[in-house]
Amino acid sequence: MPDKTYQPTVAGLRAFVALAQRRHFGAAATDLGVSQPSLSQALSALEAGLGVTLVERTTRRVLLTPDGEELLPRAIAAVDAVDEFTAAAAGAGRPLHGTIRLGVIPTVAPYVLPAVLRGLGERLPDLRPRVVEEQTARLVEQLRGGTLDVALLALPLDIPGIVEVPLYTEDFVLALPAGHALAGKRRVDPSALADLPLLLLDEGHCLRDQALEVCALAGVRPDLGQTRAASLTTAVHCVVGGLGVTLIPQTAVASETASGDLAIATFASPRPGRRIGLAFRRSARHDESYRELGSIIGELVAETGAVTSV
Repeated sequence: MPDKTYQPTVAGLRAFVALAQRRHFGAAATDLGVSQPSLSQALSALEAGLGVTLVERTTRRVLLTPDGEELLPRAIAAVDAVDEFTAAAAGAGRPLHGTIRLGVIPTVAPYVLPAVLRGLGERLPDLRPRVVEEQTARLVEQLRGGTLDVALLALPLDIPGIVEVPLYTEDFVLALPAGHALAGKRRVDPSALADLPLLLLDEGHCLRDQALEVCALAGVRPDLGQTRAASLTTAVHCVVGGLGVTLIPQTAVASETASGDLAIATFASPRPGRRIGLAFRRSARHDESYRELGSIIGELVAETGAVTSV
């Protein structure tokens, strides 16, 4: 009768899995870096504790019993979980090794992530980013709650306990329907927005607030179109369809104009724009590592030629 208080050892589970995979005591022992008697002893202890025969030993080969076949997937899962736990613990003191939870706002993610993720894979091969795309308020909430490690978003935030690392600045450009009178112009005064139907993103998008700030600084009250979009790409499609104009960041220009249906115009100096940076909790105590990460991200985006690194 099995001992209900028995807890399998990792050594016993590893011995069972290795033997099941190799079907040979000598080969399994070599894989685990232990002696053959040690492997046999670990397996015997596992079987005795469970009260189950897992392996049928013959003079020529090793066979799994029906119980062994049934329990093998669970043993593999248990060993994998231990390995993942050990790997995570090994990287716990090194933030740029292992998994990092990276939040990104929607008006940044589609345009810089291809270059950023590709570059991080080359420069920090041990880092495994998990990307979360959300609006600023939600990213800040997750950052403060500990479900995100860092976030790439528009600055400033001015939130106690949150460190801000400026990475790059980018201009806003005016997106217009093809054939518009301002298409291709290079020194458009922001006051021209007073006479244009301006399409905005939904509430919660920082780009919406930034567009309204551009209008306020120019001293104009824009003609706000009735159309509002949940994404910048949708706003651009509405512009192409003749419903109005909108502001897009410089990093979005190459992607959004690729079809040839969208025209752009640039503003006169000083050009309106925004500053993008990396934010993280001060209490995380990974200041140096996260600043290094931010520096790399800034360099990668600057290499696209669309922004100016800070």
